[in-house]
Amino acid sequence: MSWWKGFLIFLMLCLCVSSEESMPYDYLKVPASEFVSSIKTIVEVIRQMSSILSRFADFSGDRRLQNAVSDCLDLLDVSSDELSWSASASENPHGSLDQLYYMLRELLPLVQADQKPKPISKPGPIAKGPKAPPGRGLRSNTDHDESPRFPDWLRSNDRKLLETNGVSYDVSVALDGTGNFTKIMDAIKAAPEYSSKRFVIYIKKGLYLENVEIKKKKWNLVMLGDGIDVTVISGNRNFVDGWTTFRSATFAVSGKGFLARDITFQNTAGPEKHQAVALRSDSDLSVFYRCAMRGFQDTLYTHTMRQFYRECTITGTVDFIFGDGTVVFQNCHILARRGLPNQKNTITAQGRKDPNQPSGFSIQFSNISADADLVPYLNTTRTYLGRPWKEYSRTIFMRNNMSNVVRPEGWLEWNADFALNTLFYGEFLNYGPGSGLSSRVKWPGFHVLNNSNQANNFTVSQFIKGDLWLPSTGVTFTAGLDI
Repeated sequence: MSWWKGFLIFLMLCLCVSSEESMPYDYLKVPASEFVSSIKTIVEVIRQMSSILSRFADFSGDRRLQNAVSDCLDLLDVSSDELSWSASASENPHGSLDQLYYMLRELLPLVQADQKPKPISKPGPIAKGPKAPPGRGLRSNTDHDESPRFPDWLRSNDRKLLETNGVSYDVSVALDGTGNFTKIMDAIKAAPEYSSKRFVIYIKKGLYLENVEIKKKKWNLVMLGDGIDVTVISGNRNFVDGWTTFRSATFAVSGKGFLARDITFQNTAGPEKHQAVALRSDSDLSVFYRCAMRGFQDTLYTHTMRQFYRECTITGTVDFIFGDGTVVFQNCHILARRGLPNQKNTITAQGRKDPNQPSGFSIQFSNISADADLVPYLNTTRTYLGRPWKEYSRTIFMRNNMSNVVRPEGWLEWNADFALNTLFYGEFLNYGPGSGLSSRVKWPGFHVLNNSNQANNFTVSQFIKGDLWLPSTGVTFTAGLDI
């Protein structure tokens, strides 16, 4: 599928900003009709490929192959929709150039997502390859004002309910039958498609043993739980039992504008089952607030698009935050767990494949530590900040409290010298026993960020353009570097 990547790069090169004229299509180096025609051509090719591939969707006898085909069909479908959106946006004289350009850049990981699995052999003796202290207080909403900010879709009465920790919702889910539904998937089916308004699902306390998938047509869904480890969505799909990494997710969301609060997403497969995702998100402009993602290998799959995580707890062993999304984490507890004997822990495995992609991980104001099961084994289990899953892997840690769970060298190679020249790993003003820089790796791609100008590129305001969309979610965030 590498030709798709080339085609999208071509589309991006067709875009240029002109400050001298103001015609609707000044940002195109080619006529708008030609640009749109090119997009429509590739969309038609994608649909033809999907039609051919769909013949194998019911392939029996090999569940892993069947799942892989389903993964490809889903990715093709999303790519087709997003490209169609880009064509529509370019025809709209009132459309946003920034949004169009950003969407094309975000599409790169989608159309080249060949779903090549990561090796089962994870960091260990052969393959090279935390309870956290309380979060630090931050000023809310980048000091725009001191009053709480809520989404514009909330009625005044609903705002009062949120202010008092009450819940206002469209439908509810309860295991004991006191809600509208007993299964989360049934509530999702009741939500409208392509909705421009928020549809709120309240999930009451309980352990929900189901695999949940929110498809791309379900826009602006909100899921509210009763708290971390109180409302729990749990599954155990995994690679060893025949699931692809993509399809192993306990909870998966593709519909844009998703928001979750006070919920735990977990995969209980255990370290011996290798890849086992708790949460996978392809949801653009999605937010996870006061949620937990609990697993072992590949816990959190931030697959693509812009995502924001605030005051979340994320636990795991190998590559437990991975994917190719453009993601900011703030005020989170990131806890390494005990895995297989002699296995090495890696917190991140970011998957940027091309330097033109805007994707990467920016982890800020968080606590990096050991979960309770790892604490007695800190001397025998090595934990690293990350390793490069793909050639242009990009991850930045800024102003985090790092415990002694983090090895002095900080980072781990994937395989020999792969990507060590092309990756971008950065650290800025971290503190704590694990933050020392004197013994860090000496790779060409590792950078100690010495000034705020460098670090500003990875803030909420710059990295995910959060000032434009996070205020409408009502979730606290810090736009810049100040705490």
